[in-house]
Amino acid sequence: MERFRDIARQNAPRFARFDPQEEEENDMPPQVDVEQDVEDWPGPFATAMKIMRDGAEKNVRVQSAHKDKTKPALVNWVPKCQEDRARSKNLIPSLQELCLSALATNADAIVSLESVPDALRHQLSHLLCDSRRMNAHFFELLVQGSPTEVRLRDCSWMTEEELTKSFQLCDISNLTVLQLDQCGRCMPDYILHSTLARSSNCLPALTSLSLSGACRLSDVGLAALVSSAPALRSLNLSQCSLLTSSSIDALAISLGSVLRELYLNDCQNINAMLILPALKKLEHLEVLWLARIDNVCDDFIKEFITARGHNLKELVLTDCENLTDSSVKVIAETCSGLCALDLVRLHKLTDSTLGYLANGCRAMKTLNFCRNSFSDEAIAAFLETSGECLKELSLNNIKKVGHNTAISLARHSRSLCSLDLSWCRNLTDEALGLIVDSCLSLKTLNLFGCTQITDLFLHGHSNPEVKIIGVGMSPILKDIKVPDHAGGPLHYSSIS
Repeated sequence: MERFRDIARQNAPRFARFDPQEEEENDMPPQVDVEQDVEDWPGPFATAMKIMRDGAEKNVRVQSAHKDKTKPALVNWVPKCQEDRARSKNLIPSLQELCLSALATNADAIVSLESVPDALRHQLSHLLCDSRRMNAHFFELLVQGSPTEVRLRDCSWMTEEELTKSFQLCDISNLTVLQLDQCGRCMPDYILHSTLARSSNCLPALTSLSLSGACRLSDVGLAALVSSAPALRSLNLSQCSLLTSSSIDALAISLGSVLRELYLNDCQNINAMLILPALKKLEHLEVLWLARIDNVCDDFIKEFITARGHNLKELVLTDCENLTDSSVKVIAETCSGLCALDLVRLHKLTDSTLGYLANGCRAMKTLNFCRNSFSDEAIAAFLETSGECLKELSLNNIKKVGHNTAISLARHSRSLCSLDLSWCRNLTDEALGLIVDSCLSLKTLNLFGCTQITDLFLHGHSNPEVKIIGVGMSPILKDIKVPDHAGGPLHYSSIS
């Protein structure tokens, strides 16, 4: 017997494995109880769920009755005839796009941007940043004179000396929008007094400031910036890893009555419960991003939303893994004007979340449910009751998405402009064809990881406007959507 134990000990490491997803699923509340509660609710969502379940049971019976025969299709969609299938057309760029591309290629030869509108400056700046051709010469052209808007989404190339020299040539008193993302290399505290924080109120017109990735900016440096910009309405501090709760306290004291947008993604040194009193003082906050702040919990959400949720338009909670359905319940009951909600990778959420949102947030335009474990029936029921207003929807890597979701999208989400169904491998060619042919406003469809898709869908759908990304040899990088936090200057309000 001892010999068998020794053999088992020797072989055990070969069979041992750890699957975090399995662990997360095991930690979830029993789905049976949750589903029963959802069905017992009053209202259209519960009715839609019951219809979905009855339909699912009927489909199972029908499929079982056709074991030895051809099974009936769950989704009815007819691809266009072979002779009608147009070859994929190459879109001809506009004259403006061609000119901007030529300018970006020859940016070192540009001697002035005087009289060039801000919109064209921003497009040219984005092209140079994306192609890694932005340099000190072009940056000096952007800040020359008395600019009103300067937007760079990648300053990783810039040194402290280059930043200091460029701003010494600049009159910053008329600056309303400043975006210097990924500026960790060039922006420590000690150069602020010679660049952006020269004196108190030296940025009187600044409304929007984005310093994402300023990993050398501390509480002291931020306090100096805030005292220089008393009219600040939007502040992006994502990935500013040195900032602590003291910074948010300072914001509340200086900008409590004016700040409308605050981005704190990946600020790992910030404790959610410690900044709660300060956040409650932001009287007109409309946008709050808290992605990957681990200590965001149900108690935090309940207290903050109860105090300030009535003004919220956009809330991002990506990877706040401690949150449960109770947080979403408070959000749905309080934030009636919420337009955008990001709930990516919150493994403790169940189908109840969709019920709360369907019954509460009826004006939602942007939803990101990526990597959650919602059922096909619950997503379909949500779309049946709340899909009409949706413009952007991500169901990326929700493994249970299937024909029910496809049918509801086709019927009730015809205003969709952007849809992400990547890694949803239960969707057939017919299901995707039905969605694309029904949602005529659809501009982009992401299908990364959908290896089940064939040419039947790719060449058989009849929507000429949709751009399908992530399948075959389709280009990827140029279609990646980069969040533009300074694009507005405000997302939901006008500057008053």
